[in-house]
Amino acid sequence: MQIQNIQTKIYEIRGQKVMLDFDLAELYEVETKALNQAVKRNIKRFPDDFMFRITVKEWETMRSQSVTASQKKRNISTTPYAFTEQGLAMLSGVLNSDKAIDVNIMIMRAFVFIRQYSLSHKDLTLKLKQLEKKYNKHFKDVYEAINYLLDKDKQKVEQEEPKRIGYK
Repeated sequence: MQIQNIQTKIYEIRGQKVMLDFDLAELYEVETKALNQAVKRNIKRFPDDFMFRITVKEWETMRSQSVTASQKKRNISTTPYAFTEQGLAMLSGVLNSDKAIDVNIMIMRAFVFIRQYSLSHKDLTLKLKQLEKKYNKHFKDVYEAINYLLDKDKQKVEQEEPKRIGYK
């Protein structure tokens, strides 16, 4: 299992990096139902900032943005649980198999990598935003020119089509 594979299963919901229950079940090689039952048996370990159920609207948005992970065994009438980084750490205490330990280590490494990557590229992001602010006015002129040309072509087509005069 590679960190890149895990990174594709990390989503941002409500401003937090999370992993969904069915993706975790796939990584742990258990059924989603079994994973969720283990969590429910230890629900005191999972406060709202560790785990939450995503809303129907959030789920529909994610699905429309190509979240097509393996959901063959998922009850489609309920939305998935989202586990934050702290929830994932707590999950390692609930699932005690060797596979779960190995997967959790890889997941923690993936979260650390993402955090380091975002911190190291923060200055680049800031520079891009500054350039965008600086040159946005110039692009406004370009957009206006394109719209003018499009409108001009539309008017030309309308003028070329003769309007019928008289009775139909």
